[in-house]
Amino acid sequence: MSPRTTAPEDQYTAAPFVPEGADLAALREAAADCRGCPLHRDATQTVFGAGNTHARVMLVGEQPGDQEDRQGRPFVGPAGKLLDRALAEAGIDPGEAYVTNAVKHFKFTRSEPRKRRIHKAPSLREMTACGPWLAAELALVEPELIVVLGATAGKALLGSSFRVGEVRGTVLEREIHGRAERLVPTVHPSSVLRAQDDEDRKAAYQGLVSDLKVAARALG
Repeated sequence: MSPRTTAPEDQYTAAPFVPEGADLAALREAAADCRGCPLHRDATQTVFGAGNTHARVMLVGEQPGDQEDRQGRPFVGPAGKLLDRALAEAGIDPGEAYVTNAVKHFKFTRSEPRKRRIHKAPSLREMTACGPWLAAELALVEPELIVVLGATAGKALLGSSFRVGEVRGTVLEREIHGRAERLVPTVHPSSVLRAQDDEDRKAAYQGLVSDLKVAARALG
C-alpha cells in the first residue's frame, strides 16, 4: 500500500507560498496560487490587500465577502462603501489607506443550490494559516497605525482572547509579527449594515465614525 500523500492545504499554513524578498506586487501574484488551507477550493479567487503601498494607516478586516470574491479586491461591496464614507467623515482619506483582510479567501455556505452565498466566519486555524500573508503585508507597508475591523481581525492580530467591545476606540500598543505596532480596534462595517432598524443603524454608524476619529487623532 502506497503511503498517503498530504495536500498542501491540509498543513494549514500559507508560509510555503510566501516568496522571500518580494514586493507587494509579487506577493499579490504569489497569493493567487495559495493553497495554504482548504478555503481556496470553493472561493472564486484570492483577494489580496490593495491601496497605498506606503500608507500611514492599514485597515484589516475579516475576510472577503461575496462581491470581493467576485471582483478580486477588498472592501468593494456595501460594507466597503460604508467604510469609505465613515473614514472620510472621521478625517481619514480612504484613498491614502491600505486595506486588507486577515483571511484572503471567501468562506461561505449555501442554504440551497444556486442560492445566495452566506458568509461564514473563518476558524482560528484558518486565520492562523493565512497569517504569513498579513505579516508580509505589514512588513512591507510599515503603517504607523492599524485599524482593526471586527473580532476576527482582532483575534488574528492580537490572539484568541481579543474582544472588540472591551477595547474599541482605544489606542493599543503591541508587538505584532516582530514589529511594535499601534492599533485602534473598532467594529466591522458589516455589523452596521446588520443593525435591526434605522435608529440602531445610525447609532452603530456613529460609533464606527467615533472610533475612526480616535485613529485620525492618533495619526496626528
